[in-house]
Amino acid sequence: MSATSHVERPRRVTISSVPYLPGLDGLRALAVIAVMIYHADPSWLPGGFLGVEVFFVISGYLITLLLMAERERDGRIDLGAFWMRRARRLLPALFAVMVALSIYTTIFRPEALGKVRGDLIAGFFYVSNWFQIWVGAGYASSGDFAPLRHLWSLAVEEQFYLVWPIVMAVVLRGGTRRVARPVLWMLGVVVVVTLVTSIAVHGGPIGECAVTPEAYWTFGDRCIAKADTLYLSTITRSTGLLLGAAMAMLWRPVAVMRGPMARRGLLLDLFALLGLVGLALAAVRYHFVIDDRVAEATVADTGLFRGGFVLTGLATVAVIAAVAHRRSFTGRLLGASPLLWVGTRSYGLYLYHWPIYQIIRGVAGRALSLSQFVFAMVVTVLVAEASYRFLETPIRRGDLAERWRRFRRRAAAGPRRIAGVAATLVVVLSLVSGVRVATADLELNEIEQSILVGSSSVTDISELLADSPVTATTVADAAPITEGDAEPPPDPTADPASEATTTVPPISVAPAREPIPYLAIGDSVMLGAAPILAERGYTVNAQQSRQMKDTVPFMQQLRDASVFGQAVVVHLGTNGYFSEETLDAFLEPLSEVPVIMLTVRGDLAWRDHNNDILKARDAEADDNLIVIDWEAEARNCVGDCFAGDGIHLAADGQVFYANLIRDVTGQ
Repeated sequence: MSATSHVERPRRVTISSVPYLPGLDGLRALAVIAVMIYHADPSWLPGGFLGVEVFFVISGYLITLLLMAERERDGRIDLGAFWMRRARRLLPALFAVMVALSIYTTIFRPEALGKVRGDLIAGFFYVSNWFQIWVGAGYASSGDFAPLRHLWSLAVEEQFYLVWPIVMAVVLRGGTRRVARPVLWMLGVVVVVTLVTSIAVHGGPIGECAVTPEAYWTFGDRCIAKADTLYLSTITRSTGLLLGAAMAMLWRPVAVMRGPMARRGLLLDLFALLGLVGLALAAVRYHFVIDDRVAEATVADTGLFRGGFVLTGLATVAVIAAVAHRRSFTGRLLGASPLLWVGTRSYGLYLYHWPIYQIIRGVAGRALSLSQFVFAMVVTVLVAEASYRFLETPIRRGDLAERWRRFRRRAAAGPRRIAGVAATLVVVLSLVSGVRVATADLELNEIEQSILVGSSSVTDISELLADSPVTATTVADAAPITEGDAEPPPDPTADPASEATTTVPPISVAPAREPIPYLAIGDSVMLGAAPILAERGYTVNAQQSRQMKDTVPFMQQLRDASVFGQAVVVHLGTNGYFSEETLDAFLEPLSEVPVIMLTVRGDLAWRDHNNDILKARDAEADDNLIVIDWEAEARNCVGDCFAGDGIHLAADGQVFYANLIRDVTGQ
């Protein structure tokens, strides 16, 4: 074969041709840096997750341009070739991550194999976002070892890559110059999706499905969180992709430089500046969920779902407009060497950073310290660079086999032998881990196991109030019972005639049981120690995700039923803020019984706020209130004290916790 046969003919430049735009790689760099900071600790950059939205807009822009250029150049869109290019670009690093994690989990975290299996299968088929929506593994799930949770965004993009070329093949049947109608359709879809999302988002408290059912959609016996669905689904996150696609049809780099905008680089720089400022403000202003002090609950950031994503997309479009202009300062600034290096490796950095974070911190919901973050970044950069040089680039260029043959010819016997042994070891470990993943049992994580065991030692509200009837007047005046199996009170505004068959008849207050000597009221932290407390004579009523504000009516009803005996132990405040007013309302029914309250421990935004309120109230020298400083005392626990989140109790921690309470109550 002659040498000239290896030379590819230069491709014809068309109006939709895609020149290399270094500034887009720089914009990718800013986006991936924001995401990695957010994933390390959301408090550092609350809206850093919007870097993913920037990726979506860039993807929509570039993919649409590439498809239009192919249509102009070849007269058709080769769907098979397009999908093959995408596979060669995306799959090698993805498969490398999944194989490496399978091996790691098999060796170091075998108890997590059952749960990782679902993530691996979903990741392989690029449906991670829908899988996470269905199993409830969104950002609110924090107790698992979840090394592949970040694949949701890659699933959204891959689903777009699967469908969009088909759409474009239909849209571009008449050529690439008549784009006004498709652009209007795309913008119309963006508006409709944004309106639907705005209506669907739940702005109130988000707790467990049984406590806040209005924050969920129910399918049979399965609760689907609205916030997670709106954040993760391909449909609701299509706005960024469509904005990028519409921009590609209106703003083609070659056409721009041939038209009247060729000399308007400075004007575009001003738009880009506004866009960058907008992106910075979004990264600081927006949250996924907010721990609301006023509402004393976790709520979705409605501003994000009611236009925040679209505003982020529009800001990104403004930056792209300048970057695509060859004479803009923005393109040169974002194309600077450091940003260029990060941007060209942004896929690998995104793909590898989250598993590395997870290995370091153990569970999804635990923030990294600054030193851990620096270490994670060093490891991520090294792994991403190796992947880019030795895996992604060779496969994308199609010369991986040639590189391997060249290595075997030129390398000495020692390196060749080492490489062969390493390759064999990887293959064997991959096969073993594959079998282990496929056959592993689905096990609960340590927090779930603790809660499950503790639940068997808990007394629910209906049992606490058994045989202690309340008059209709008292029920009407008090807030309803909202937990356990207790039935809600009758509606005092209902027509008695129309409710004759369902209304509960009024009965008088007449406590018919002895007071409970030692009553313990708490959340999932106390739930872990429930078996020990119950064995020592406590009646425990603990519930995961419980908030103090929601428990106030319960305490009033217990007082009316004369349930309180010698002492009441309370541990609340782990799941969100509470105010001084809420604490006063909670303690008011307990004014005639000794109360022991524990402070909050863990890396929680509201920890210091809640603990300061408790300590201040304790300092007032109320005769019936004693505060145990659990945050400080827990440091003295020796052994296996806490789960991976540093909040919930492990075996030794359960005993230590119960002993602290015993030291005060004598029980």
